[in-house]
Amino acid sequence: MFEGERAGLTKPRSPLAGFWALLVGGVLLTMLTVALQPATDVRGCSNYGGSGNGSAFSNEIWDLNYPLLLLVWLLAVVVEQLLPITWDGRKAGPIVARALLAVTLALTASCGAGVKLLLLCH
Repeated sequence: MFEGERAGLTKPRSPLAGFWALLVGGVLLTMLTVALQPATDVRGCSNYGGSGNGSAFSNEIWDLNYPLLLLVWLLAVVVEQLLPITWDGRKAGPIVARALLAVTLALTASCGAGVKLLLLCH
């Protein structure tokens, strides 16, 4: 078989191959964050003016679930980068560059959102 040919059928490379988990997960987590309406300022915390630990979310269970969802999203991005279908006939250099870009973006977004929301009211 020639490069890029599968079982006699050829199809063009998808430019989004390797970025689906990043994009879809990012959109879903953004929609979830907007729906949960967390506090974005210290004055919006449940413990504002007092002492002790508070939550940026109206339901404190999201203090555990939100970081777990961020971790699952990051792991989904990593797993997608390891799938052969993601490589799609590309050479090693572009595969590694695209994987590093996807994982770096997911890690940066996860840490940025997680640290901001989870440490705001503590």
